[in-house]
Amino acid sequence: MEEEKKEKSKPSCNIKIFVLCHSLLQLTQLLHSAYFKSCITTIERRFGFSSMSMGTVSSLHEMGNMVLVVFVSYIGSRVNRPRFIGLGGLLMSCAAATLALPHFLSKPYQYHFMSAAGGSLDTCVPRENSSAPEVCRQGGGGDPSEARTQWLTLAAAQVLFGIGSVPIQPFGISYIDDFAEPGNSALYIAILFSISVFGPAFGYLLGSLMLRIYVDVDKIGLDSPLDLTPSDPRWVGAWWMGLLVSSGCLALASIPYFFFPRVKVPAQAKAPKTESDPLKDETSSETSLVDFLKMFPRLLLRMLLRPVFLLLILSQCCFSSSIAGLATFLSKVLEHQYGTTAAYGSLLIGAINLPMAAVGLLLGGVVMKRVRPPVRTLLWLCLVPLSLSILLCVPLFFMGCSTQRVAGVNTGYSDTQDQWTNRTLSFCNSNCSCLNNVFNPVCGEDNTEYISPCHAGCTNVTIDTLNPHRVQTYTMCSCVTGMGIGRALPGSCTKSCPHLVLPAILLIAFAGFIASLSHNPIYMMVLRTVFQEEKSFAIGVQFLLIRMLAWLPAPAVFGLAIDYSCVWWKHACGNKQGACGYYDNNILRNRYFGLQVGYKCLGLVLLALAGWRVQHTPGLSIEKEPGVPV
Repeated sequence: MEEEKKEKSKPSCNIKIFVLCHSLLQLTQLLHSAYFKSCITTIERRFGFSSMSMGTVSSLHEMGNMVLVVFVSYIGSRVNRPRFIGLGGLLMSCAAATLALPHFLSKPYQYHFMSAAGGSLDTCVPRENSSAPEVCRQGGGGDPSEARTQWLTLAAAQVLFGIGSVPIQPFGISYIDDFAEPGNSALYIAILFSISVFGPAFGYLLGSLMLRIYVDVDKIGLDSPLDLTPSDPRWVGAWWMGLLVSSGCLALASIPYFFFPRVKVPAQAKAPKTESDPLKDETSSETSLVDFLKMFPRLLLRMLLRPVFLLLILSQCCFSSSIAGLATFLSKVLEHQYGTTAAYGSLLIGAINLPMAAVGLLLGGVVMKRVRPPVRTLLWLCLVPLSLSILLCVPLFFMGCSTQRVAGVNTGYSDTQDQWTNRTLSFCNSNCSCLNNVFNPVCGEDNTEYISPCHAGCTNVTIDTLNPHRVQTYTMCSCVTGMGIGRALPGSCTKSCPHLVLPAILLIAFAGFIASLSHNPIYMMVLRTVFQEEKSFAIGVQFLLIRMLAWLPAPAVFGLAIDYSCVWWKHACGNKQGACGYYDNNILRNRYFGLQVGYKCLGLVLLALAGWRVQHTPGLSIEKEPGVPV
């Protein structure tokens, strides 16, 4: 009797250990992805990339994942799923380390600065006294060929990471759903997502820590004096260090999978099927890979012709697009809207926004476990919170700072009548040898920002007595109007509404908490509107479409919208366009949050259509498989 009890409890114990291990692997996977997203603005600044190009890099891992998802659908029931998950984790570890290569392959980061030892590229030097021609900077994104090489390296590493992540969720979720006790599948999946969702939080917190360290700390030392601070718009943090940390974590989290068996005996056998399923017959173990590839379009079409399944997947694509834009560029929006540093923006996201989403996921799973509602009720559990989350986003359109006054960009110089010249040179600095590719913003005492001390017409500087490498004040600035001699301070002018950053992030976090309550209901509806034998294939189709229609294009779409909000671009060598220097903050805010709300509204419409279809399909419940395709 005792042995029988032990035998019954053994599978339960094993599946719980598997849930824990898989939660940790997904946590580290999401930690890496979130950390990389927290560094996007920093990498843009380091190599001179646009937001669209970095958005494309961010989404390229979905391409590697998407290409192989067909083979995952085929081999899902034929291989040792835990072992394939472990191999995928090790491949992701290698890809994470590869992402850090551009730092080691490039020259040290260089920026325009004032040196007390003599000479300056950034102060006003009369043209007749300037003999040095404009040259390309080495490092800092000045060399287009170097930037192209680094972009290709990042892109290749992202594709490799996507290939490694192919088996993680489909194999893991199907393994849990197959061997969990009856009624516990929803709870285990909720626990899985609730633990793993802390991965992005830890990733952003890691980003907040690493971005406070100077990028070339390995080359100049931790104690070397710098003339930059993290609040300087030219600051570049040690983005590469966190990638090495995530690489090590992924390798460690992958090891336990090599010790799980291929097959377990479930605590209670699944109910026998009274009729055979055509999908199971067509994808039997005797089917060859070539035959499977031939029949795949037909099987995919059959799955997509089920109205409820298709509508649910398309709605998930819309919500995932919104999440992709939020995860990829929220830190950048906080930085430009409210003047936060990259490190502080990552800290806010990791400490406030993502934990709220985790609580929402866990609470949604508990509700599913306690209530076990029919699919009709599940639709309402999705529609109501998602509608509330949209309403909570409306105030964000009005919570932001306008772009600061920048001479020659969005306001004229003091010596001209033109208020929108879109020219960086004027009479007050026409005799200065200002370089086209310089970006060293200063804030004049007239509360106008200038692209560099040279563009402000500054000829003298006061050096900080405590740090001879740092400029304290620029003086004799001919373009700056004010009392006495024109003065300017290094760095951008203070934003007009930095006090709004905490209310904004709290509102975004609460909207995310409300929306995350719908995650588990949607996911369980997808699983319960297909036959038991179709689950692995349905999950594969689900992830294929979500990656193809959401996570692959959405970051590039959001990046393009952000790029179109740019009003002044930095210049690299040969007058080539670099990263954006200044955005129109009102346009940036409206386009970014407008895309967020637009995707969510479209998802709500698709969910409502799915609800209308469910009303005509009696007998659907979370614990009962459909008798007919829906």
